[in-house]
Amino acid sequence: MSCLVFDIETSALPKEHFDEAQLEYLYRPAENLPDEADRERKREEIGRQFNLWPFTAQCVCICMINSDSGRGKVLYLSEDFEEGPGGPIEYVACMDEAELLSQFWELVAKYNKICTFNGRGFDVPFLYLRSAALNVPISRKDWLGYRFQTEPHCDLADQFTFYNVGGFGGAARRFNLDFYCKVFGIDSPKAEGVTGMDVNDLMAAGRYKEIAEYCVRDVVATTRLYEIWRDRLAGVK
Repeated sequence: MSCLVFDIETSALPKEHFDEAQLEYLYRPAENLPDEADRERKREEIGRQFNLWPFTAQCVCICMINSDSGRGKVLYLSEDFEEGPGGPIEYVACMDEAELLSQFWELVAKYNKICTFNGRGFDVPFLYLRSAALNVPISRKDWLGYRFQTEPHCDLADQFTFYNVGGFGGAARRFNLDFYCKVFGIDSPKAEGVTGMDVNDLMAAGRYKEIAEYCVRDVVATTRLYEIWRDRLAGVK
């Protein structure tokens, strides 16, 4: 059975998107601090977190790869169509987030198994909540079910920690994707100097294809890590 491996990239919505009450609520932890320097540092920290929350950010890119064929698509927001580099991954420019999400849910409807890295904690709930906010129909609502199973959702962040069996100090503590890639000899998606923290700046600069290319590298690496887990670790209890 084919497994669809995917990853998303998100970017903070502009502050003009929120009213005064929403901004006061979001920045309240900073305003409660007594020292102005501490308040400013906290405001900056909160601002950096905007791209992590589905009600303060939007999904700007999703890459999907079929683990069997190696073929896939990357959907990304762009003001103009930009040709991709060719190869097995098709680049599809979308004019807005609703179009991007609609195409995603249409494409994934035929897959009974997906794989992510930390998708249970981030990607899947983000996609569910953004789709709900934009009234985009969700074709698969079973990706956050019983945690201790690998179908329909295999989250490698769970699998390589054996469901956090030993906590942070245990032998199976959690590492980031870049670390796992280096351990297992996989080309890191960060090797070309772009990380998820750069997405806001890339969006502001109109460098949309660079976001798509980074997301593709992320999913290629995740697919390779999935193959290693499947061949060497699947079934460990």
